Amino acid sequence: MWIKYWIAYRTIARKEILRFARIWVQTIIPPVIMVGLYFIIFGNLIGEKIGDMDGMAYVDFIMPGLVMMSIITNSYANVVSSFYGAKYSHYIEEMQIAPIPNIVILLGYITGGVVRGIIVGIAVTLVSLIFTDFTVYSPVVVLVVAILTAFLFSLAGLINGIFANSFDDVTIIPTFVLTPLTYLGGIFYSIRLLPEFWQQVSLSNPILYMVNSFRYGFRGISDIELGTAIAVILFFILVLFSICMALLNRGTGIRQ
Repeated sequence: MWIKYWIAYRTIARKEILRFARIWVQTIIPPVIMVGLYFIIFGNLIGEKIGDMDGMAYVDFIMPGLVMMSIITNSYANVVSSFYGAKYSHYIEEMQIAPIPNIVILLGYITGGVVRGIIVGIAVTLVSLIFTDFTVYSPVVVLVVAILTAFLFSLAGLINGIFANSFDDVTIIPTFVLTPLTYLGGIFYSIRLLPEFWQQVSLSNPILYMVNSFRYGFRGISDIELGTAIAVILFFILVLFSICMALLNRGTGIRQ
């Protein structure tokens, strides 16, 4: 039985990976170019005017945040577009009536999102070498936070895909929720620069914990205690995973 489930998972995951790999010019190259522009504009041009941030050059400070932003947006985008495509083409119903549990389907889609997020993250990191020195304070923290974050936003993308009823719905959450939270998540600044009230408000943004724990992995500095940041990420993974399983089991957005 476990072999049957493994084959099903491997098939779904392979399909998801090949889906974005075949069109790598559209899925991998654009985020790399976009982040390269961020480095040129914010790192080199504006960064020279800003000076140091938390005792390091501004371009060094924003580098981990830009990599994390790429991981977040691409892991999310991969799953939401793929799952909505499965709904639109009506083959998700065939997967659900197959003799495999919904958790296998869920993990197959999540794997595709995680792999795309990590690949784009690696590509962006390599591009950053042009603009900043490559130093890693804790490779283990970098790897763990990257995988957990990609997993988390793959789950979020699946929820968006479940409730999406049109291609426009696929872009609403990234545009009006994900992008603002990302830009306000400490990528371009330390929350210590903010007044006390806005520091407390910033703590309600979950992306802040991901960016800061990732920055700790690269630079050894963080506005948030590492244990707290990891705990917050794991909490949201547990919540979103439970929601995804409940929605798939009920057939929400699928069995209409």
